Order: sequence, then C-alpha cells, then structure tokens
Amino acid sequence: MLAAQSDVQIDNEEVRVTEWRLAPGSATGPHVHGMDYVIVPVVAGEMTIVAPDGERSKAQLAAGKSYFRKAGVAHDVLNETSTEIVFLEIELKP
Repeated sequence: MLAAQSDVQIDNEEVRVTEWRLAPGSATGPHVHGMDYVIVPVVAGEMTIVAPDGERSKAQLAAGKSYFRKAGVAHDVLNETSTEIVFLEIELKP
C-alpha cells in the first residue's frame, strides 16, 4: 500500500490544518487522533476505514460537506478506488 501525502498548511496555538491526498491504492497508516477534528472533503469520493480490530467500513465524501469527530478515533484510511481522494483535516488544539 502506498503512503498518503500530507501537507501541513497551518500549525499554530489554536489549530493544525493538513491537506491529505490519497492516490488510488494509498493509505494514511493506522493512527489515533489526539485532538478533536473537522474533515472538509475537497472532492467527492469513497474512503475505506479500517478499525483497530480489522473491521472495515466505507465512508462517502461529498465535496464541501464537512464532518466532526472527537479525539480518540483510531483507524487507518484507505483509498481503494480509481480516483484521488483529497480532504482538509482541521485539528482543534486544546
């Protein structure tokens, strides 16, 4: 599996904004979110989410339709489609 590409755009005392690009066949790698965060999809697409126990689910992304998650989420994010997935991750610092 290829590694997803990330570009930190803002990192200050309040927030960290990272652009994520997942080419077809790439993944973020297993990780745990240490902060509350908002995801802002840049393009529509479908991500595969893999939980620590191996359970797999699909997440549909609609361009510009944001969603929020609390700190502590643990998963790997995969692109098993034929098109690139692009989203902004906005982490809210305590």
